[in-house]
Amino acid sequence: MPNSRDQLLACIPRLRRYARALVGDRAGADDLVQDTVERGWGRLASWEGGSDMRAWLFSIMHNLHIDQARRPSVPTEALNEETSMALAPGSPSSGLELRDMETALRALPEEQREILLLVALEEMSYDDVAQTLKIPIGTVMSRLSRAREKMRANMEGRAYIAPLKVVK
Repeated sequence: MPNSRDQLLACIPRLRRYARALVGDRAGADDLVQDTVERGWGRLASWEGGSDMRAWLFSIMHNLHIDQARRPSVPTEALNEETSMALAPGSPSSGLELRDMETALRALPEEQREILLLVALEEMSYDDVAQTLKIPIGTVMSRLSRAREKMRANMEGRAYIAPLKVVK
């Protein structure tokens, strides 16, 4: 069985992928991963050895991301072409579809986007997501359902109409 240091290092590619999808830019994602690994390394003694380190690190990343979102920041834009996102190979429309999907993902509320990314991109179970974000599993399922429906509606070019019931 690998030691905790090796387990932490093995989680970095998934942390980077999730951070990139969550934050939207490479530099911000790398900063978030670095902060997550630094905090995880510093608190490695508090990690329960038999538990899933990936979920523990994602929980740290989630909390750091929330803290960073609350802090006021100066908007910046990369001036370097090397940091731009490469288009998907294939037909010219595949790049447009990728852009449309990214736009639809950014249009989701933060709490829905986080859950969608953890389940779809990181393949975490609902239970792991609930533990990572410290919310009930039912909340995970309802937010995921709404996120998927909003994404589907946006990608199909139709308006999303929330099925709300009037309660008197």
